[in-house]
Amino acid sequence: MLKMVQKRSELASTKKNKRKQKMPTSIQRLYETCKEVFGDLEAGTVPAPEDVNRLKAVLDNMNASDVGLNPTLPYFWKIELEGNPPITYLRIYECEKFSICIFCLPPKGVIPLHNHPGMTVFSKLLFGNMHVKSCDWADSHPSSQESVNTSHRLAEVKTDKLLTAPCESSVLYPNDGGNMHCFTAMTPCAVLDVLGPPYSDPDGRRCTYYDDLPYVDTNVAPGENVKYTWLEEREKAEDFFVLGAKYRGPTIKEN
Repeated sequence: MLKMVQKRSELASTKKNKRKQKMPTSIQRLYETCKEVFGDLEAGTVPAPEDVNRLKAVLDNMNASDVGLNPTLPYFWKIELEGNPPITYLRIYECEKFSICIFCLPPKGVIPLHNHPGMTVFSKLLFGNMHVKSCDWADSHPSSQESVNTSHRLAEVKTDKLLTAPCESSVLYPNDGGNMHCFTAMTPCAVLDVLGPPYSDPDGRRCTYYDDLPYVDTNVAPGENVKYTWLEEREKAEDFFVLGAKYRGPTIKEN
């Protein structure tokens, strides 16, 4: 009788372990969802709203431990030097349809204002306090044709606030949602990004950087809470350094 009880216990334990082994990791779920969402899309096509919500839901439920990160790692150490400290880039997965990566920012780390041409981008702040400023082009605004210099172009400010983890992931689109954005780390920060499709110079998806210049809108109606800024293309900042490092979190099994 005792042997039978032990055997049943062993069988139950084996089944339980098999169930655990079959449970996909969070990063595996993210990869599989990205493949389903972006796999059949033409470059520049925005996913259907239900697919956007599905992918966003996966990201919303992820945290730093799902990708093997914590604020004590060297990527996030405070560095005392002139200019901005370097940013660390962790490449998790990339194909022609989408990419998954993480940006690790130490305190005062800055990713300058830049664009995402023809791309839908999901960003999840895994930990830390980070200031985000984002803009979209405001070509329909009357002042958009009044630039003194042809390199200036009017943009509407969509986001200008401090984010504190845990928080929902954000989504930006090719022409809406804050396609151009800037990140400034107040504390050690980790940002998990999904880009669909990824940057590609040959395909016209080149990363462009901008300076934002003051704009005073004299046509704003009382109580209207809309802000604008002039954007001017610039070269990559000399003190903006991105260092590549090996991703050491749970791996992705391609299928």
